[in-house]
Amino acid sequence: MHELDVRRLRVLRELSRCGTVTAAAQALHLTPSAVSQQLAALSREAGVPLIEQAGRRVRLTNAARILLDHADEILARIELAQAEVAASLGGATGEVTLGGFAATLSGLALPALHLLRDSSPGLRLRIVEVEHPEAVDLLLRGDLDVVLTIETQQGPAATDGRFHRRPLLTDVLDVALPADHPQAHAPVVDLAGLAQEPWILPHADACLDVSLATCAAAGFTPHVAHSIGDWEGVMTAVSLGLGVALVSRLAGVATRPGVVVRRLEADRPARHITAVLRRGSQHAPHLAAVLRALSDAARPLAHHEEPLNVLA
Repeated sequence: MHELDVRRLRVLRELSRCGTVTAAAQALHLTPSAVSQQLAALSREAGVPLIEQAGRRVRLTNAARILLDHADEILARIELAQAEVAASLGGATGEVTLGGFAATLSGLALPALHLLRDSSPGLRLRIVEVEHPEAVDLLLRGDLDVVLTIETQQGPAATDGRFHRRPLLTDVLDVALPADHPQAHAPVVDLAGLAQEPWILPHADACLDVSLATCAAAGFTPHVAHSIGDWEGVMTAVSLGLGVALVSRLAGVATRPGVVVRRLEADRPARHITAVLRRGSQHAPHLAAVLRALSDAARPLAHHEEPLNVLA
């Protein structure tokens, strides 16, 4: 057996996660041919076949699965070694690239960047807007250092050994109503009472998942009149009387004439916002500083018991 190239271990791990060479190539931004070449080279290094043909697809051999049992720990130890080397140099310096969806950037990442300008002037935080699951792929490839994401069934499992998680915030969702709605003057709204309303929902993200699950728990499937991905557009539609919507407190959407925002009764829908890093890397001083700044930025938001923007 020759010395294993850890970069090829990442390719093997991606094949296991995605299931096909084509899907793994897309996730790694490589060609299928390049992925096959990397896997063939890793097989030579390991001294045993790692994949075998199964019709038009490939499947992992027992040797590949044994290697994968160790891959997460190997890669995490490399991240930890790099973090400890960085720590030996002292101070939080260098560049960190952070990715997240729009609400987390405005509500958490930008305030954290403001805090870091004072606490860690030698640190450069670069912010990139990106949606899950692409953000997780970029994190695994090393193109992102930190990802702000929502814990969902579609995301990596909490037991996934590739990642370190730092819970930051529970983002409560409130209901936005037209100002002339019959429930507009109630301090708390019964969601079941909105079952017959036209709904304005995001077209595809974790807020959509939470919204649909919340309505289902209240005993109805919402009639989706409009699918709008922009919070400002959602609020404009509500102000025009085109429907009702669940809105994120983290997004900090400004209310406007014609809209009221109210709390919901009983269990309030929420999204759990988490910072995710490659396991082992969280010990690096520059990444630890970013995690502290994110936690500090999240702390004031965690204590709001009422909607952040309410027009009576």
